[in-house]
Amino acid sequence: METTEIRNLEVLKKLATRSFQTLKPAPDNSKAYIAQIKVSNYVELGGLITDLLKLCILGLDPETPKIAEKNNEPINVGLILETVLQLFPLEEMEFLSNVGKIIGKD
Repeated sequence: METTEIRNLEVLKKLATRSFQTLKPAPDNSKAYIAQIKVSNYVELGGLITDLLKLCILGLDPETPKIAEKNNEPINVGLILETVLQLFPLEEMEFLSNVGKIIGKD
């Protein structure tokens, strides 16, 4: 039984090394992590930030006419969802699925 547990631990360590990709340790040796998003340029980053802010403002007060008055451009929900998808820890979810199989809980 102990041999199987050691083998399982080795497999889990290999899986963990490959799987944990979403968060990177901060370079300042703090206990913080960094999650990155990919954008084409500053215009796309600015548009993303603007759309996130608009979405939050509308979430707080859906009757806010100031957003429509200042900027007739609709909120780019697709860009927001693409960004969230970039941040989704898919590799980590696969790791958890593999852990479940190894320990017999999946």
